[in-house]
Amino acid sequence: MEIVLQIEAANYTKVKDILFKDDTASRASIVFKDGSIANKEGYFCYISGPDEQCKRALELVKLKDEKTGEVTELAKEVTGKEKDEIINKIKEEEDKAAEGFGNIIG
Repeated sequence: MEIVLQIEAANYTKVKDILFKDDTASRASIVFKDGSIANKEGYFCYISGPDEQCKRALELVKLKDEKTGEVTELAKEVTGKEKDEIINKIKEEEDKAAEGFGNIIG
């Protein structure tokens, strides 16, 4: 399963900490990228892994106020064509980085 989250700059550190500190979500492949890769503000988080890990990540970015029951989303899930475009850009960027690293070692 693959998901993409869009995160406002103000929530970036909080989301990063929440995802990496959770035993289930942190086992997924998690990549954070600046929103400029899609000409957007804030950040994107690409998560790839089994359904359990991705669903847990989606749960974690929704905070529920215990007193009021109100849910605050720290990140919004990106879907459809925009999701596919962002995943392609992230993978393309990682491939280029791997090629560059290979040239250094090779």
